[in-house]
Amino acid sequence: MSTAVEVTKEAFEIGGRTFRSRLIVGTGKYRSFEEMKAAHRASGAEMVTVAVRRVPLDRKTESFLDHLGPELTILPNTAGCYTAEEAIRTARLAREALQTDLIKLEVIGDQTTLFPDNEQTLEAARVLVGEGFTVLPYFTDDLIMAKKLLDAGCAAVMPLAAPIGSGLGVQNPANLAIMREQLSGATIIVDAGVGTASDAAIAMELGADGVLMNTAIAEARDAEQMATAMRLAVEAGRRAYLAGRMPKRLYASASSPLAGVAR
Repeated sequence: MSTAVEVTKEAFEIGGRTFRSRLIVGTGKYRSFEEMKAAHRASGAEMVTVAVRRVPLDRKTESFLDHLGPELTILPNTAGCYTAEEAIRTARLAREALQTDLIKLEVIGDQTTLFPDNEQTLEAARVLVGEGFTVLPYFTDDLIMAKKLLDAGCAAVMPLAAPIGSGLGVQNPANLAIMREQLSGATIIVDAGVGTASDAAIAMELGADGVLMNTAIAEARDAEQMATAMRLAVEAGRRAYLAGRMPKRLYASASSPLAGVAR
């Protein structure tokens, strides 16, 4: 089977759900609902994140929930939670209101950097998995914590590329590469810090199964155009990973071999 066919047919699964797109997008920071909808369409994403604590789940007032395409899978997240207890309570609320067992688990440990509290995240993950949630935890790019989260029963792990909303891109490519090598059967979704298309491509070239982003698209001058760029970058990075890059060399290597050349 050719690589081109493999890319289009290979399954991307999360908690028993199969997706064609490996790009997950957000719903915050857009300048209008129309801009958000256009960006979502252009991204080709089939899953969108929703910050449970920042939206009226009772639907009594208009919010972006009223403007999400019915074909989109909603991934509630526990953004804004600073303890395991808060995150667990928020996840339960999301399941009740949105009728889904999916949860992107975020437990923040520092207000300035928004770095996650890995220990509190693990504690919450164990409880939520026990309650039947499909847990996707956001955490630092730490191999040991990734193993603990997977052992706790998380459906995937979501290491950060850089601080949330920073746009710095992948800061520790070696960590992500090691994680991919050590956790060959796990679903790894790079989350947070992507700024532009090349960042998304790099994450995918390192072996990530998917990329989640929000600010990079929503704060672009042209969100719809950036969403298109991200869709293409994720696909290109995936194809490059499957193709297998050439080895890096210190010195030149002629593109045209000299063997058989007339002297």
